[in-house]
Parts: sequence; C-alpha cells; structure tokens
Amino acid sequence: MAADPGVSDTEIVIGNTLTLQGGKNAYGVAAHTGMKLYFDALNASGGVGGRRIVMRTLDDNNSAATAEANARKLVEEGAFLLFGPVEGGPSTAVMKAASDMKVPLFGPMAGPPGLRRPLQKMVFPVRAEHREEFRALMTWGKSTGLKSVAFFHADSDGGRKHLENVNIIAKDLGMQVVLSLPVKSEPTQADFEAMTKSLATANPDMVLNHGSPGPYQKLIEKARAAGIKTSFMGVNSGSSQMVKNLGPLAQGMVFAQVVPSPWERKREIAREYQDAMRKVNPNPEFSYGGLEGYMTAKALAIALKGVGRDLTRANFVRTVENSVMELGGLRVRYTPAEHEGSHFVDLSLVSRDGRFIH
Repeated sequence: MAADPGVSDTEIVIGNTLTLQGGKNAYGVAAHTGMKLYFDALNASGGVGGRRIVMRTLDDNNSAATAEANARKLVEEGAFLLFGPVEGGPSTAVMKAASDMKVPLFGPMAGPPGLRRPLQKMVFPVRAEHREEFRALMTWGKSTGLKSVAFFHADSDGGRKHLENVNIIAKDLGMQVVLSLPVKSEPTQADFEAMTKSLATANPDMVLNHGSPGPYQKLIEKARAAGIKTSFMGVNSGSSQMVKNLGPLAQGMVFAQVVPSPWERKREIAREYQDAMRKVNPNPEFSYGGLEGYMTAKALAIALKGVGRDLTRANFVRTVENSVMELGGLRVRYTPAEHEGSHFVDLSLVSRDGRFIH
C-alpha cells in the first residue's frame, strides 16, 4: 500500500499550529518546548521505526481563522497529520480543517466539549476536557461547604456549552449556579465593573472559569479591591500565568490540572520529563505546559509505533481507536465510540509563596 503524504522511509512530517503569540503565550511556548524536547530525544534514539519525526510549526496567534488557515497550509505542504494546537477557538478551527480534509488531528490541548462530543472521527484529544475540571472543582467546593456557584466564561457558543455542563454538574451535586458571567473577547473597564457589581449582588460561595486567564485575573483583582470574599477557583488554562500575575491575591486559590505536578516526582511521566529537561538545561524551568506538551508528544509516538511500517492515515485512525497507552502512571484509552483519551484531573492549591501544592 502506498504511503500517505508526509511519510517516507526516513521521516514522518507532522503539522503543528499552536498559539505562541510571538512568544507572549506562556502556555503555548511551554507546550511547544515540551513537544520538541520529546521529539528531539526520540529522533536521537532512532525515531519511530527508523523514521524521524519532523514537526513543522506555525503560530496561530490565538486566532481561529489563522489556525484553520495554518492547518490547511500544513496539510497542503505535506503533513501526514495535525498535532497539538492549544486554546479552545484555534483547536476547534483546526478540528474543522482536519475533518474537512480527512486528516487526523492528534492531541489538541484544549477542553471544549465540541472536540469530543459528538464523536469526531479524525480527532484524538489526550488531555481531559474542561467538564472534568469543573466537576473536580465543584466537588471539592461542596466538600468544604460551598453551595452556590458563579461561572465566568467566554461569550461564545463554546462558552455557553460549558455553562450547560456547569449547570448539569451543579444539579448532580445539589449545588446552585446563581450567576453567569459571559466575557467578550476584548472586555472594557465598564464590563469588569458590571461583573464586579453582579458578583457583589449574587454573592456566590465560589467562582470558576472557562479559560480566558487574562480577563479572569482582572476580574479577581477588581473583586478583591471591592472587598468581595468569594472563593475564586480555576481550570488549568493559564493557571501559572495567573498566579504569577496575581501575586499575593492568588494565595489559597484552587486550580484543576490535567497533568500531574511537573515539580514533584511522584509519577513516572513527571520524573521522565524532569530528567529530559535536565539533560538539555542544567537549570530547567518545569511547567504544566511543558509537561503536557511532552506527554502529548509521547502519546503520539506510541500511536505511530502501534501502526508500524504501513503508516497510512486510515491505519493510524484504526489503530488509535483500539488502543490503550501507558504514559508513565497515566493511562490514555480510545475506542471507536470515544476519543477522549485521558480523564486525569488533579487539584492544586496555591501556597503563600506562589507554589502549586497538589
């Protein structure tokens, strides 16, 4: 059988469009560093069955339109598959291109439900979706006596789907969603003042977010300045960036994380990532994004090895749909009916000195 584009006797070309924003997107930069770290080590040890992984990367600048154009360009220029976008809007746009062009998209690092339901035949997320993070945060909140919830989310179809999930989870847990806080892509000062007033009026026990770390950080600052005492919690997206920027205001916040602690050595995948980082840098900067990029690259390598030498897109999809991958203490599983991958969610608490304690 003839190989599909991007596959030769010596190389497998993968197309990677992700949100770097010229180096300003901390999570995207860290994720890309983690991917490259894994692929460089893999290539140095012989690649996948003697084939090097060649990752071609384009920056989508957190624009859905750019992400879709990048994805189509990468495939047209010979990528075998698409890999590793971050952020919800761009990842959903890459999914559209992948579905249209019948090219696999492996490892989108984003939590929108649309990447997983309804089933997308060509799309294979590795990380858990935001719904799993919402449930973990709300379950923890309930266990500490919190009963009412406010939800900060993008003013978009995706954000409204997340709100639906939060409402379903609240009903399951016997909690009440008392306030929805939709945020525009470029919120104004007046928008933040209005949201702060709504928070003061509704007085929820806890607030959680769907992404948008920059605006969410600003809301937390405004709310604390107004004396609002509610418990702010967050999903993994931009958590490190938020904690750094919030400083003392982040103390005590609880965040959901879709990978283990990159600083602790409790799980094999974290130890493997740390050791790989130390080989290339004596003073490494570990991060959630770096570990997620590394872990997602490792899952792709396992998938490609599982297909063997007869590497076609159809064989790749068929193989992944019937696979269980061990990533060093984390299990990723796909079936023809479910492409979610991992359901792993951990909770982290921000300490007085700004560290994440799992």
